[in-house]
Amino acid sequence: MKSRKLKDLIVSEIGMGCMGFSHGYGEIPTEEYAIAAIRKAYDYGCTFFDTAEAYGPYLRPENRGHNERIVGKAVRDFRKDIVLATKLHMATEEPKQDGSVYHTLRRHVEASLERLQTDYIDLYYLHRVNPEIAVEDVAEGMGRLIEEGLIRGWGMSMVNVAYLERVQDITPLTAVQNIYSMMDRAYEKGVIPYCMEHNIGFVPFSPIASGYLSGKVNPNQEFTGDDVRQWVPQLKKENMIANRPLLEVLSDMADKKNATNAQISLAWMLHKYPHVVPIPGSKNQERILENLGAWNVVLTDDEFRSLEDALNSMAIHGQRRDLHAPTEFIDE
Repeated sequence: MKSRKLKDLIVSEIGMGCMGFSHGYGEIPTEEYAIAAIRKAYDYGCTFFDTAEAYGPYLRPENRGHNERIVGKAVRDFRKDIVLATKLHMATEEPKQDGSVYHTLRRHVEASLERLQTDYIDLYYLHRVNPEIAVEDVAEGMGRLIEEGLIRGWGMSMVNVAYLERVQDITPLTAVQNIYSMMDRAYEKGVIPYCMEHNIGFVPFSPIASGYLSGKVNPNQEFTGDDVRQWVPQLKKENMIANRPLLEVLSDMADKKNATNAQISLAWMLHKYPHVVPIPGSKNQERILENLGAWNVVLTDDEFRSLEDALNSMAIHGQRRDLHAPTEFIDE
């Protein structure tokens, strides 16, 4: 199994997004099933696991930490052998109540440490920027957490270059986690080149476009309840139909490489950027291992160029925008 570096953190080429065991993809599986799935991913070679304090059914405050508790139980026996990432949200009033941004960060990280059953977090993200809280103060506070040994590195999610420039000289970033896939390529213009230049890892979430690129999502399928896919424009029936040419390109390459559509979409980004580590998420054990298996699919330069040419020649319908961040975070 090949590895990659997120600044100083060594991880498997593909990580595992664990959100689906608590939120976002309809009915959640049992805790036993989720724990077994995470352990199977580790046995397969995955050493990078991503969670967040917010991940819980319907993202309700009373369910905060649901996913962290599951992940903590699952990785307990091999904690020292993996890289564990989690995230925090910071409400405007919290630093005022706690006395400083640092004290808010400290309170959140201590709660996550307890839920994750560990004494350090490898990668601690600010889940979304709060425009009312200076990111410079967040960077300074994260630096203190690193000095104290509570975290090994820090990151930001759904940010543009302007935010990265404001924090990089205060406490250098370990990784940026933004949406990125064959269908969401806006960050190729600014954030990804910035990360490459400054030795910052880039961690794409939704790298299979909420499952669309797998070719297994039915245009007539309805998403309800806690399923975030009901709000994803790419999964609207008319857009799924309009984007079928992309699925055909993937299917042709998948047949050639004896792989799946999802694996080809992941192999494409692994070939394109050496510092990119996607974290596909699923609540299905078989699908999780299929996604990880993309690290065995090696594209030739000619195969990669054929995919790039196809992508550059087609329009993508239903461009996704993050549900919890202003659109200016996305557009460079």
